[in-house]
Amino acid sequence: MQVYIAADHGGFELKDKIKHLLLSMDITPIDCGADSVDPEDDYPTYALKLCNKLTDDNIEGAIGILICRSGVGMSIVANKVKGVYAALCTAQEQAIKAREHNNANVICLDADYQDDQLHFDVVKAFLTTEFAGWDSRHGRRLKQILDYENNHLSRA
Repeated sequence: MQVYIAADHGGFELKDKIKHLLLSMDITPIDCGADSVDPEDDYPTYALKLCNKLTDDNIEGAIGILICRSGVGMSIVANKVKGVYAALCTAQEQAIKAREHNNANVICLDADYQDDQLHFDVVKAFLTTEFAGWDSRHGRRLKQILDYENNHLSRA
């Protein structure tokens, strides 16, 4: 499984912890930044870098993990990129449904509101859950989104 990870200054410390978790799961993530803590950095830089790499590499089943203080900013930016379906997840059940029902390929995490163990559990749930399938009711709904995306949106 290919996993990309990125964070701004607010999520930098959690990114390092999540990277260690992934390595313990025999997953070597591709780090899309930040490379150091810079309080003046901007989350869109890292969200766009990760999302564009994710879509450019076009590896089936690849996942992205984005982290900022609230997770909201990263989620907003990520969902501007065609082919990216980002979900802000603060609980395991959200992560499971984001994958199973919405075929999300990017998870956004907050660095400020949850403890590390919960983040680890959420990431594990996201990585281990499969999409229900294109023939499911969820697939039918996602096809509607894809149709809109393909006919109305361009790449950010």
